[in-house]
Amino acid sequence: MASETLTSSEYIKHHLQNLTCGIQEGHVHCAHDAAEAKALGFWALNVDTFLVSLILGAVFLYFFHRAAKNASAGIPGTLQNFVEWIIEFIDTSVRGSFTAKNDMVAPLALTVFAWVFLMNLMDLIPIDFGPQFVEAMGVSHFKFVPSTDPNATFGMSLSVFALVLYYSFKMKGAGGFFAELAFQPFPKFLLPVNLLLEGVNLIAKPISLALRLFGNMYAGEMIFILIALMGGAWATASLGNVTLFGSQILLSLGWGIFHILIVTLQAFIFMTLTIVYLDMAHQEHH
Repeated sequence: MASETLTSSEYIKHHLQNLTCGIQEGHVHCAHDAAEAKALGFWALNVDTFLVSLILGAVFLYFFHRAAKNASAGIPGTLQNFVEWIIEFIDTSVRGSFTAKNDMVAPLALTVFAWVFLMNLMDLIPIDFGPQFVEAMGVSHFKFVPSTDPNATFGMSLSVFALVLYYSFKMKGAGGFFAELAFQPFPKFLLPVNLLLEGVNLIAKPISLALRLFGNMYAGEMIFILIALMGGAWATASLGNVTLFGSQILLSLGWGIFHILIVTLQAFIFMTLTIVYLDMAHQEHH
């Protein structure tokens, strides 16, 4: 979508609108704006988030499977060397944060880190490239960054939360899990206070996990959009403001380089908190 054909407000709304589809009056209907998306109801699907997440997951599995299939004991190739470096990094992180024994945690941490990283990495695609590409195929809205959709971040965080609850009950039993909520941190006669504090602390884990990732990536995308608007303002300026154009180039480059750090850091934080929460679920408090 060329920014010069829209007002600034319309341009921002266009880039922040998901391709949302749902069943309406027995037919599949895709929304053209936020109001239509809301009218589709709870069971509407953000098709762009789903498709991009699925493709990125397949890309991750393909390259890691290929590296494992072609692994050799001799001098490793570039792909094998890269995959081994990531696995060693994940293994070090798990050993440093997870004190129990569970063979599922390391593969889960690897999947979480790689998948979230790839989702975040899509934010480095030029902001107008994606919309122009899908518009050529007749699609009006399409967001290429799944982690800027709270449905995706909450989906992942709630999946982690489900594992936390599962292992809490498995390792401690129903009585032990309830005792952990009811008898800490204050004495037993303050059971209602303990339940309130520990209950809020438990529920806050998936909420904070999801909102931290969503908030950081959404803010990053918004800054890219605002920088792109500077380019639109330069293009429509009567004299072609050279200062504005130069500022846009510098800001795009600077924010893009800095955003690489954010992309990696948010994936690392999501993975680390997943490991820590699962470690807490495996610990028995006496």
